[in-house]
Amino acid sequence: MPARRTTLSAATVFLICALALVGWLIGGRDHKPNSSKGGGTAAPAGGRGTSPLQNPDGTKPGLAPLTTAEDQKAGRDLIAKVATAAVGTKDGYDRNEFGPAWTDNVEGVPLGGNKCDTRNDLLARDGTGVEHKDGSDCTVTAMTIWDPYTGKSVEWTKQQASKIQIDHVMPLSYDWQMGANKWEKTKRVQIANDPLNLIPADGSQNASKGDSGPAAWLPANTEIRCAYAVRFAQVSLKYQLPVTEADKKAMLQQCGG
Repeated sequence: MPARRTTLSAATVFLICALALVGWLIGGRDHKPNSSKGGGTAAPAGGRGTSPLQNPDGTKPGLAPLTTAEDQKAGRDLIAKVATAAVGTKDGYDRNEFGPAWTDNVEGVPLGGNKCDTRNDLLARDGTGVEHKDGSDCTVTAMTIWDPYTGKSVEWTKQQASKIQIDHVMPLSYDWQMGANKWEKTKRVQIANDPLNLIPADGSQNASKGDSGPAAWLPANTEIRCAYAVRFAQVSLKYQLPVTEADKKAMLQQCGG
């Protein structure tokens, strides 16, 4: 009898050790990469965008939420620098006043003159698993992209081009009404093709925005709204273009102000 108890005890110990090893493999080593994905707001390793505070020229991928109190305060401080003015007239506005859509023939902005049009530059900037047309280093035909405006990942192909559209964060018509109507056309072409002012996003979100400022329209994804307001402010400051009082107030509110 004593010998039998000893044998059972050894078997039990072996079983416990085996179960512990399996638990470590599943809950420890294998869990870590998944947990790093978090709630979809980490950036940029997961292809989910970059904080605007870490991307002042717009050359890094996408737009990531600003979630910490420190970052939101930095966002408010930046927005506070934005000038305000009454909205001007829309008279004379035409998309062509900002140059041909997605022209590569633009100087003074990142990615300009690189022999690839602005739209494809932005898709390649923000997409992961990017595929190009045979024989081309430019034309994007397929990719996976995280849309900050909805907070969802999208499997995109060129056959469904309108599914992802390129949003002008500071809309061109808005620019025109806030002072761009007085600019030289060269500067208007710059703001229309500057990656700082461009975010690939859900087509229906882009359509619903129109030429609205932040007081009238904000992304559906509430987690991205402070970052969106900061990006709007970055464009405003770079081009010394004011926003309305209502828009500035709305921008500050998104970052806790």
